[in-house]
Amino acid sequence: MTEIRNGKKVLITPITEEDVRALHIGDTIYIDGHVVTGRDAVHDRVVVEGLDMPVDIHGGVDVHAGPIVRDLGDGHFEMVAIGPTTSMRMEHFEYDFIKKTGVRILVGKGGMKDNTAAGCKEFGAVHCVFPAGNAIVAAVCIEEIESAHWLDLGMPEAVYDCRVKEFGPLIVGIDTEGRNFFEEKKVEYEKIKDEEVAKISAEVGYIM
Repeated sequence: MTEIRNGKKVLITPITEEDVRALHIGDTIYIDGHVVTGRDAVHDRVVVEGLDMPVDIHGGVDVHAGPIVRDLGDGHFEMVAIGPTTSMRMEHFEYDFIKKTGVRILVGKGGMKDNTAAGCKEFGAVHCVFPAGNAIVAAVCIEEIESAHWLDLGMPEAVYDCRVKEFGPLIVGIDTEGRNFFEEKKVEYEKIKDEEVAKISAEVGYIM
């Protein structure tokens, strides 16, 4: 389900294929409900080792992050900071990860490539960017870590199932049409780069 709340587009988990197919690159969204953390080691266990995710993320959100988590004891944890990890590190896993888990939204830092775009297009998912430098902002959006799994991987690699409120802002980088915001912008920038460099050089040439 999607709500417009104070001008914000908020997707509520579990997220349907219809929800994500209505999104397009450049859109800004927020998440209510649940997100889980899962980056390199988690993807390796699921895709390479063939293990199932310890939490069902069909229709869910996976955040590429290595969070700082405070262990409160008795199985309780507190999110201190959750800075997005460079998503490209998961690129070679992502098609298979999307296919196997049914995840609808991937969140991380920076762009991804063709393998992810193919998975998003075929199975109905999107990759979103959480602007860098907002690890504390992201943590504030987390109301509670409801459970923690695969703690043997270490704090930053473990799976944390988190209840969130307006988790974001998230910018859609790859949509269900396979369009890639980062790659399309690179093409645009290349077209104007030489002209802009010439303008700047004319203004600062006296420094040389």
